[in-house]
Amino acid sequence: MRIGELSKRTGASPRSLRYYEEQGLLTSSRSGAGQRHYSDAAVQRVSLIRQLFDAGMSSRVIATVLPCVDVPGDLGVAEETFAAMMRERDRIDADIAHLIETRDALDVLIRANSQHRVELSTAPEPVARSA
Repeated sequence: MRIGELSKRTGASPRSLRYYEEQGLLTSSRSGAGQRHYSDAAVQRVSLIRQLFDAGMSSRVIATVLPCVDVPGDLGVAEETFAAMMRERDRIDADIAHLIETRDALDVLIRANSQHRVELSTAPEPVARSA
């Protein structure tokens, strides 16, 4: 199938599909006129790639994980993929911890602002001085 059909079947834009190829995540053959042609298996491949991107993985990490799909019986590939997935999980855990710290700091500011607003709303109105 050509790039337009793969795009329609997967919901990925042609630009995304070209990017996936540039990153080594997807392959195609070329016609004599240079048009890309994809196998039917490319539909599932693109779906998996999009899921991995949606999970927050970079194209570099995805390129490390995909060989496990391509060569499922290779222990070396499985070990390398496992290590990559664990590194990615650790990165996500660190991001979550940072977000929690940021949220907690914002909560402190929100409480201070709430108290300040209460104090302002209950303070007597200043008396205007005549000149």
